[in-house]
Amino acid sequence: MRQSTALAMAMLFFIATGVRASADQPSPGPGGERPYSPFADWDRPIDVYFGDTHVHTGLSADAGGAGTRLMPRDSYRFARGEQVTSNTGQPVRLARPYDFFMITDHSDGMGVITDILEGAPNIMADPEGRKFHEAFVAGGKRAMEATRELIRQFAQGELSPALNYQPGNPNFGRIWKQLIDAAEEFNQPGDFTTFIAFEWTSLVKGNNLHRNVIFRDGPDRAGQVEPYTTTPPKGSPDPQDLWAWMQAYEDQTGGRVTAIPHNGNLSNGMMFALQDDFANGANYYRAYAQARQQWERLYEVTQLKGDGETHPLLSNEDEFADYENWDWGNLDGSEAKTPAMLPGEYARSALQRGLMLQRDLGINPFKFGMIGSTDTHTGLSTVNDANFFGKFPREEPSPERALVMAADNKQTGIAYKGWRYSSAGVAAVWATANTREAIFDAMQRRETYATTGPRMRVRFFGGWDFSPQDLRHRDLGQIGYTRGVPMGSDLAAAPGKSGAPRFLVYALRDPMGANLDRIQIVKGWLDDRGEPREQVYDVAWSGDRKPGKDGKLPPVGDTVDLSIPSWSNAIGAADLGAVWQDPDFDPRLDAFYYARVIEIPTPRWTAYDQVKFKLDLPADIPLKVQERAYTSPIWYKARGSDVTAR
Repeated sequence: MRQSTALAMAMLFFIATGVRASADQPSPGPGGERPYSPFADWDRPIDVYFGDTHVHTGLSADAGGAGTRLMPRDSYRFARGEQVTSNTGQPVRLARPYDFFMITDHSDGMGVITDILEGAPNIMADPEGRKFHEAFVAGGKRAMEATRELIRQFAQGELSPALNYQPGNPNFGRIWKQLIDAAEEFNQPGDFTTFIAFEWTSLVKGNNLHRNVIFRDGPDRAGQVEPYTTTPPKGSPDPQDLWAWMQAYEDQTGGRVTAIPHNGNLSNGMMFALQDDFANGANYYRAYAQARQQWERLYEVTQLKGDGETHPLLSNEDEFADYENWDWGNLDGSEAKTPAMLPGEYARSALQRGLMLQRDLGINPFKFGMIGSTDTHTGLSTVNDANFFGKFPREEPSPERALVMAADNKQTGIAYKGWRYSSAGVAAVWATANTREAIFDAMQRRETYATTGPRMRVRFFGGWDFSPQDLRHRDLGQIGYTRGVPMGSDLAAAPGKSGAPRFLVYALRDPMGANLDRIQIVKGWLDDRGEPREQVYDVAWSGDRKPGKDGKLPPVGDTVDLSIPSWSNAIGAADLGAVWQDPDFDPRLDAFYYARVIEIPTPRWTAYDQVKFKLDLPADIPLKVQERAYTSPIWYKARGSDVTAR
């Protein structure tokens, strides 16, 4: 364990980014010696970039219907640091701009909401279209109910074809071109990077299987196609058909594209099912596993609609598992959640299921890296609790928003209020440059991590030769790349090596945020009987705390003052790091490891609302959080096990 003062961290911040220098990097000088500068000829990331890969504007039907009037250019201006006026007329600005940003308006029905709002002739000629037009124009509660009904009809496959614009429709193509043009206009490589993207909105009887589809390319390639949808005959709700479309795109254009699944806590177990629900529950086959690993390299583990790392019913010995869980139903509330569904929804259990499928198929279909993003439907990506502008316009700041009914299915009784939304998350990417190409390539390497909002800097490497002495150096990136592999990689069993693998982990707090409580390493594996197992290890922590007889570390403490609200960094550490060796290692068994970084307690957005609007919120509404980060895993590959696609 190691910690330092904030002043020391500020002085050493630049070196701690981690430039690579190895036996063959940089190139030798004229006399055979390596250059003095460790930066010369390096080829690994030295910086981490923060962004949002999941943003909706008023061009998405559910957002526009709910009152979102901010359009792509408004959203980009906001993300790069400009002040804008929110959908409810409030001035809003970020404390810090994003490094990269993606607008992912829905593919199905692309362009229809503007026609509904304007009362276009084709919309008014359709009875359902006319009803939606009248409700949305009326605004207020009536528009809210109409938005829920629009989502319900789409989720259940009942939406009028006149309202479900598809590729080939002139308005569909017009909106897609607008999205491409806006992304190009605001793309400033090296400063603020934008991506051409859309959300593929698969809903199977209300079960959320959305994917965000992201292009590495500019308009010369991405403009050759129109987004794939979920509606037959031109589209399909089956992810395998989306992957086939992606392959066709690459074959046709020579471009590159990837898909990032929406966090699975509204999928009712379908996101990481152990069988193919689109083939009557048939077993997966090797080609499926290969395709899913090829096209879905990352997973959105945390966002506004809850956190998706794990759940107390899945990880009952993990005291941090009960964090912003959403566990009551699917997207439209048409089916209640059952405990049996949970393993198919959360990242940790999905990674375990991946090992199970790898054992049977030889390839791991659930081999994903971690990112966070917002899924905001206001056009405003706000993850700071003191500056949170909600999911939809009805959850923008107001005295009522915590208790407003955010969703309410009258048939099933499944409902939730606005306070349930979490102010999350952020995608962190270790890339060689702030460009489309470099960030996309880093995503493909899975050299990424998720945060629930703060911009802490996290490094995680696995290898066989790390030693505690390495923590005395500040060039942890050099050491990590030279002696091991970064987050998102395979760690093969090393010939001639004995003992357990070692992991080098380091975290530096957000300079505008809270101190760190601890770093944990989460291990998952299959035991000798093929049963999934997990263990959470505290590997670095602040202060002089010692684990109790139960092996648990005492809580860090709490400095939150809810009357302001604020907190003090009098507890916790500015940075933490460790070289940790697995004490329970079995070289015969494949396993995965990822790091989880926990901050000290801070006020939740509901606490800021309570003070700002002089509220007395009900006792069941949480007012504090411990924000966190999750790295992409490192997979240990036992000797003789199949090496999966990289």
